[in-house]
Amino acid sequence: MISSDPLWDKFREQLPAANNWAYFDHAAVAPISKPAADIYQKWINQVTEGGVANWSFWKKQVEQTRKSAAQLLNAKTSEIALLHNTTAGINLVAEGFPWKPGDNVVIFSEEFPSNIFPWLRLKEKGVEVRTVHSKNEQWELAELKKICDRRTRIVAVSWVGYATGWKNDLAAIAEITHQAGGHLFVDAIQGLGTFPLDVAETPIDFLAADGHKWMLGPEGAGMFFIRDEHLGLIRPLTVGWNSVQQSGDFSNLDFDLKNSAAQFEAGTHNFGGLAAFGASLQLLLETGIERISERVIEITDLLAERLKSAGAEICSDRHQNRKSAILACQFPGHSPQNLKKRCRQQKVIVNCRAGKLRLSPHAYLNHDDLETLMAALPNVTD
Repeated sequence: MISSDPLWDKFREQLPAANNWAYFDHAAVAPISKPAADIYQKWINQVTEGGVANWSFWKKQVEQTRKSAAQLLNAKTSEIALLHNTTAGINLVAEGFPWKPGDNVVIFSEEFPSNIFPWLRLKEKGVEVRTVHSKNEQWELAELKKICDRRTRIVAVSWVGYATGWKNDLAAIAEITHQAGGHLFVDAIQGLGTFPLDVAETPIDFLAADGHKWMLGPEGAGMFFIRDEHLGLIRPLTVGWNSVQQSGDFSNLDFDLKNSAAQFEAGTHNFGGLAAFGASLQLLLETGIERISERVIEITDLLAERLKSAGAEICSDRHQNRKSAILACQFPGHSPQNLKKRCRQQKVIVNCRAGKLRLSPHAYLNHDDLETLMAALPNVTD
């Protein structure tokens, strides 16, 4: 049984969707938290009733979200840009890096398309794209070490795989990358919000993550991390009034880029979305990422046991250092898509990826949710 604790009861109260659904699909799009919804609604009311009257307040909210994002990563606020999505951050690095013909980038075969396509496009610039091949997102560090050389400029990898939840050892990958003289880019969207990441200890160079999955925020609001020392390395893809030191002084046309990651925020912010994102970040920080991490592992461990008892094949690696909040499985004789429809009919939200049923619970789920899920799934051992 999933343990009961007032902490998680309180956390659950901040996710109203839990009243309507057993929600096992945070790896796709999560329901937004109540604090996020409340502040989003407040922004809508303000802009509806007052137009630009509260602009200065919205700007302060953006900076508070930046501080919360920095706190989540143990980064400096100067190292955080607030962007629309993960893809925007990936393209910042892919297109903004000073590539030379003959350079190479290393990617992984089963990455989400957004962490493949921008790198493949670099072939147009004479950049070689090298691929570490994986199976069920699993691969060996020796393969990465073998494929990197003195012309490797970027290694691009997800912290947690989107299909089966394989969690990568970012410190080990960073060591191999840096030994080759390259830089490490991390797509962190499937890990941030459930697992702690300290960029002061784990020397990744760039990171991007949208807030609409495990961070329980709305779509269209996310973060990009770049180490201060790399600011001059990545060329902003777009520039505008908000890129420069004197942003807001429209009569000053000096092209003087901000000396922080905010230089990548060329135009007007998504004020409502970023305020909502910040509210959810604050909820997560107050709850405690370490505690959330322990909780989601407890839930997915129990879920894996229950699924195996029902005759399912667990397709995710559940070794201690590899397990995440994503659990992929297959039921012999049952189509994952049909199981998804069957679950939806019984008020359970799940998803399918790579020909498997994918379950991705957050820390607020409880024992009743688990029982509702298991009642919706087949038991092939009967």
